[in-house]
Amino acid sequence: MGEKFHAFMFPWFAFGHMIPFLHLANKLAQNGHKVTFLLPKKAQKQLEHHNLFPDSIVFHTLTIPHVDGLPAGAETASDVPLSLEKFLTAAINLTRDQAEAAVRALRPDLIFFDFSHWVPEMAKEHGVKSVMYFVAGAVSMAHSLVPGGEFGVPPPGYPSSKVLFREQDAHALLSFSIYYESLYHRLTTGLMNCDFISLRTCKEVEGKFCDYIESQYQRKVLLTGPMHPEPDNRLERE
Repeated sequence: MGEKFHAFMFPWFAFGHMIPFLHLANKLAQNGHKVTFLLPKKAQKQLEHHNLFPDSIVFHTLTIPHVDGLPAGAETASDVPLSLEKFLTAAINLTRDQAEAAVRALRPDLIFFDFSHWVPEMAKEHGVKSVMYFVAGAVSMAHSLVPGGEFGVPPPGYPSSKVLFREQDAHALLSFSIYYESLYHRLTTGLMNCDFISLRTCKEVEGKFCDYIESQYQRKVLLTGPMHPEPDNRLERE
């Protein structure tokens, strides 16, 4: 990979994921890199104003296939209740052919992804590096997403006796256990197969958790920092 690279962004189609991915895309573009951002059509209109480098960040829209059970017109997690997200997941998985066609046509150097666990396999087939970008804190991954972990229980070697789920927290989260099992499988599969793990945090805040994740997954962990958006000073000028 040269000094400047071309990155694909393929986040889970929820605004709490797409917006942090776009913040990262802006930072990459600011440093001279090219980004192609994969997203559904409706989301593009809602995210365009966050694109600070439209000459370097290109939105590439994907068509959400029909899946029985997914409401008509649903394209993002905000369009469906949690109980129907399994259908959105199935639909996003069916965009693999579209994503792969874009990879063949545009030949990126690396792909940032999160929930789409099949991305590393697809990337390897085309000689592209894959980066699992986790937009939540390192603590949540270290506590609940390491190999052999158990839902709500700190895994062996977990580096804190204080940053833990309390008993009532774990009990409340059990209501999401069926959803969690699917999510756990997707995330851990992606983590075990990717080339790099990237976290939206810094060593000063979560260093010991980042080191623990690196040791558990045997993957280089790259930190982006908090990745806050640029301040909007328009009100100060008015």
